[in-house]
Parts: sequence; C-alpha cells; structure tokens
Amino acid sequence: MAELLDQEQIRQLLHSHVPGVDEIIVEYVQGYLNDAAVAATSGDKDESENPVEDLIKPMLEDAGSADSRVDELCAKFAEMLADIEQKAHPSKRSGIAKLAAPVNMAAQLAQIDKAARAAQSRSTDLSHVKGRSVASQVDTKKLRKAEARIAAKLQKRDNRSLYEASKLIDENPLDDDDLLMKVNPILDYTSTRDKIKDVKVDNFDISYAGKRILTNSNIHLVYGRRYGLIGRNGIGKSTLLRHIAHRDLAVPTYISILFVEQEMAGDDTPAIRSVLKADIFREQLLRDEASLNAELQRLDGPSPLDDNGEEMTKLEIEAKKNEMGDRLNSIMTKLQDIESDKAESKAGEILNGLGFSSADFERPTRSFSGGWRMRLSLARALFCKPDLLLLDEPTNMLDIPAVVWLERYLRTWSSTLLVVSHDREFLDEVATDIIHQHSEQLDQYRGNFKTFWSTREERRKNQLREYESQMQYRQHLQEFIDRWRYNARRAPQAQMKIKILEKLPELEKPEDEKVVTFSFPNPDSISPPVLYMDEVTFGYSSERKILENVNIDMQMDARVAIVGPNGAGKTTMLKLLIGKLEPTSGLVHRHGRLRIAYFSQHHVDQLDLSLTAVGHLKKTYPGKTDEEYRGHLGAFGISGMTGLQEIRTLSGGQKSRVTFAGLAVQQPHFLVLDEPTNHLDMESIDALTNALKTFKGGVVLVSHDERFIDSVCTEMWVCADRKVTKFSGEGIKEYKKMICPPEDE
Repeated sequence: MAELLDQEQIRQLLHSHVPGVDEIIVEYVQGYLNDAAVAATSGDKDESENPVEDLIKPMLEDAGSADSRVDELCAKFAEMLADIEQKAHPSKRSGIAKLAAPVNMAAQLAQIDKAARAAQSRSTDLSHVKGRSVASQVDTKKLRKAEARIAAKLQKRDNRSLYEASKLIDENPLDDDDLLMKVNPILDYTSTRDKIKDVKVDNFDISYAGKRILTNSNIHLVYGRRYGLIGRNGIGKSTLLRHIAHRDLAVPTYISILFVEQEMAGDDTPAIRSVLKADIFREQLLRDEASLNAELQRLDGPSPLDDNGEEMTKLEIEAKKNEMGDRLNSIMTKLQDIESDKAESKAGEILNGLGFSSADFERPTRSFSGGWRMRLSLARALFCKPDLLLLDEPTNMLDIPAVVWLERYLRTWSSTLLVVSHDREFLDEVATDIIHQHSEQLDQYRGNFKTFWSTREERRKNQLREYESQMQYRQHLQEFIDRWRYNARRAPQAQMKIKILEKLPELEKPEDEKVVTFSFPNPDSISPPVLYMDEVTFGYSSERKILENVNIDMQMDARVAIVGPNGAGKTTMLKLLIGKLEPTSGLVHRHGRLRIAYFSQHHVDQLDLSLTAVGHLKKTYPGKTDEEYRGHLGAFGISGMTGLQEIRTLSGGQKSRVTFAGLAVQQPHFLVLDEPTNHLDMESIDALTNALKTFKGGVVLVSHDERFIDSVCTEMWVCADRKVTKFSGEGIKEYKKMICPPEDE
C-alpha cells in the first residue's frame, strides 16, 4: 500500500506529544492514518466517521498524555488528512457556503404552521396508529399481471443480448460462420468505433458445479490494455473467461468478444480461406458487392425485367441503377475502411507466424491434427481482432518460434486482451497488467509478471504487518478490559477501551501460501548401457522420412531437453525411445530391466473422464490398494475429496497431476515427458521442477517453457531437418536468440 503520509513525521509527533508511547500504538496510528488518507483520496471516505476523534484521540488519552497535548496532536493529524484530501479533490470546498438565492424564513415558518393546523383538523386513523393491519386498496391480481409482463419484457431483453457461444458449442462443436455471427450480434463493427469499450463489472459471484469460484468480486478491463490472468489450478480461471464470453457478466453487446477455447472444425475449406471467412462483416460486404454487380450487369442487358416479370422502361432502369450505385458506393467505402484488399496478406502473415508454411495455406482444414487446428482457431481470432480477445493457455500447442512471434504480435495488440497463462516469460513480454485470482477474489496489479511478483510480496508483508499490529493492540486492550472492567475506579477507562475495541476495523489475515510438492519414487540402479539409439532412421514411407541416422546415448543421470520446430519429429523420437514406434533402420537399445514412464502432451484424451482419479489408477495400474493409489495421488496434490471427484470435473492442471501420479505408480527408471508443463500452474511447474531435480533416474523431455528447460536440463538436443544434434551453446536462451533474433537486429 502506498504511503501518502510522512510516516517518520507521524512517529516524531507521537513521541514529542506522548512521551513513552508504546511502539505498538505508534505503528497502529501510522497504519490507521495512512488508511484514512487512502480512503480520502480515492473517494471512499465515510463522512459520518472521524478517524482522529473517534479512535486515535481516546487511544492517546489512555496512553497517559495530557489532554491539551493530545488535542494539539490530533489537530495536527486532522490537518494532515485535510491537506491530503484537498490536494486529491481541489474542487471540494468546506466551511460556510453562499446560498444561490435569499431564503424567506418567515414565509417558510408560516407554511409549516399552516400544514400542521391542516393535519390537526383531519381525522386520524387510530387503528393504523396502533399498528393494526389496514386493508390494501391495490388490486393484487392486476399487480401480479403487471409484474409478470415486466418480468417477461426483461427476460426477452436478456435473451436478445445473450451470448449463445456455450449453447452452440454444446449443440455443434464445429466452429463455423453461424457460430461467429450468433456470438456477436452487431455485425458492422465500424459502427461501434466511437463507443467506450472498457469492461467494468462490480460485486458479482460465480459458481461452478456447486463450488463457489468468486464472491463479491470486481473486474475492470480498460480498453487497449493486455491483462494476464493467473492463479492456481482449479481456482476457476477458465470458468471466469467462459462467463465473460457468454455475457453472464454484464458486458455491453456492442463489445465484440472472441474466446479461443477449442480447436476449429475440419472440413474441405483451405486453411487461409478459413481464416478469411472468420471476418463475417467483410464476407457479407463482399457477397453484397457481388450481388449488386450482378444486378447492374443484368440491367445493362437487353430488355431487363422487373420483380413482376414486366419489361422495365428506360426511366425505371436508370432509377434502379442509381439506387444500386449508391448502395455499391457505400459498400466500397466500408471495404476500403476495413482495408479489405490487405486481408489475404494479413491472414498469410498470421498463419506464417504461427508455423504454417506457404504450402499449408491451401491444405483443407480437415487434414490438420487437433493441435494445428487449435492454431487455426487462434489465427482466426487474431485476424478478426475483436474488442475483447480471451485466450486460455495459447502457448500450449506452440513451439518456441511461434511463441516468440505471438509475443511480438500481441505486444502491438490495440484492443483489450485477457489471457490465462502460466508461462512467466510470455507474461513478462505481453502483459501490461496482472489479475491474480485467489480466495474467491480478483486482485489487479499494474505491470508485467515480474512487477506483480515483487509488488504482491510487498503488499502481503504490509498486510501481515498491519494485521499483527492490530492483533497485538487488540490483545493489549482486551487484557486491560478483563483486568479493570469491574473495578469501580478504573471502570470508566475500561468502558472507553471497549468502545475503542468495537470501532477497530476488522482485518483479515493474509492467506498463507500453500506449498505444492511433487514427488517421484527413486528407482533401483541399473548398470550401463541403459538407453541409446544407434544410426536410427524412421519414416512412415520410404519417400517421407522423419528422422535419419540418429545417435544418442543416455544414462541414469541424463537430463536431456529436445527442442526444435513443430513437425520436425520430436514426439516421434520420444515414441521411438519408449518402443511405441519401431525404427525403419538402426537400433534402439533399452536395458532389460529398464522401466520407462511416458507423459503424452495429449494425455487428457487418454483419461476416462467418467472415472474418479482413484478409479483411473485402479483400472490402468491394477494390483494395489486404494491407500497406495491415494498416496501416489497425494504426492502430486490430489488429496481429500478431489481424488473421488469424476475426472471430467477437474481442471486441466489437476488432470495432469493425475497423469503424473500414474507415472509414479510405475516406479520408472526413466521419465519421458512431452510438454509436461501444459496446463500446470506456476506453483505446480516449480514443484515439478524440484521433483525432477531430486529424481535419481533419467529425464528426457520436450518443452517450450524456457524457465523449465533451463532449471531441469543439463544438455539440449536440436531436432531439425531430419537430424538430432547436440546443441553446443549456453542453454535455451542462446538457442532462442539464435532461431529468433531480436527485432532490432
């Protein structure tokens, strides 16, 4: 909390006017005056309260100082607060105000007297005075009908502006033009440019599956700023995004919203055409232009007919052409306004940045995998450029070059962005503000993640210091009250302290940070050679080779990161290591006693969502007791009733933890991990990092998380151009700089 008052000056004033004052009282007065100053500057001041007279003055008098000295000190404190308020609100004036017009007091008194005599002359309903019920003259049937009509009108209004995204997704998971038109009712986005597009929602609650997500919360998104939404797994971040997208929160309908949550549908539409079609307004203008041109061409033909099938006169033809020409000019103006002629190059730039090659532009969308169709969904959203773009873990399906491109692209984003991400580097590059979701509340911070991290810790320390100071002061007061409350001589002082205690504001202790820990069981030792590839080549056909002549040797202490562009064969190499694929030529050697546990980046698709976490482990890895399964789940933070919930109700991060628990059940010698940090929150990523550092077996991983790779791995191998070679540089940052040079170079 910012200190608006000079804390050292307050301390000196207290010690000079109240010699020997307790340090607890000094700290409390400092904090209380600062809170009062903050309230005065922000406009939250309660005019019915006087913090100096109501609380500070009795406290200081009780400390044993002379009344005159206390009065002098309190006057100085009041003057300090008044100066702060006057600086914050210079237009606010106090004191005697001049009336706008003279007031005739005699006339007003005469009018009051006349009204009193008239009231006395009327009969009084004694039964009403005594409190007995009086029959209502309102027709209750008509009242109910009127209320029903009003309720129906409000419901109709709500239905008209309701965002239908979730319903449409449930009915039809395909991402098509009808979906985009229904989710944003205003088609012509050029008509809303002059409107204020800030989103401000106060005092709202959100619940999901019987669990309270947010209580009496506030959110304020300023148009043009980029917000990073962070919080623990299962705290409800995606639920909040969904409520905003569905307009369950009061977001004006003229603010267009796009929520990139799932992959788009696959059909025969070329990739670049699917991106262009996402701009519904442009598509409609082009259709109207084509229709008008066709109509003008018809009118230029021989003997055009009107709507009734009769031949048109020259005058009718000319009038029709003029009407069509005016409409065509209006359409052309709008197409020029939205830079329609540059749309294709803009769509190509976005696709290229997200990793699509020029040859991919014309491929039908159904030929792409789920991860690539997710990129297409992101490309469509970036191309549409909505007023409010909602992204949920956008970097999960991207390789390092695509992540760097997205960071740079979003830094120039002119609309509002709200993105859920646990990638600290990404948030540092993109976010201008951080929203921290915790304890059913939303706390907003200015600055990127690094700024948030330092500010949050300082804020928490100040809150804890203020809380502890008040608790000590409360205890001090309560001890005095308990000791002297029934003593005749000291009873008045005890009563005064009771009043002080009652007026103290209720402070809540800052939430203690829950420490997240992961733990993999250490394996028994194996003598080398443990795992290696010798001249391995693999291809799905002789013409389409993925890897050629790969040689790599890994021992029990291996900490290897495999990096490279998407589609280069990183996942293929992992599958060759674990035996899911057999090489076309060459040898993959695995020790006879070697146990390998594999984490797939598509692990969620392999979970039976109808089972509980315990049930999933029991079905997949039978032969152990429920207590053993619970122990493995507990080692990854799935404890208590969470282990008995259906997996479908768990967040993405919690599902990942269930999968990690399954790896631990196998007691592996080697962990082979494909994008293990996807869906994990920051605390879980740190916990996984520490678990892998202490694990006595080998680790091979594919990841785009720079911080994770840097913390866990001791060597990097680059998979590109069908080769796998050891990187000789100084880690992931040097590799990133090599493949993605800074923009100023």
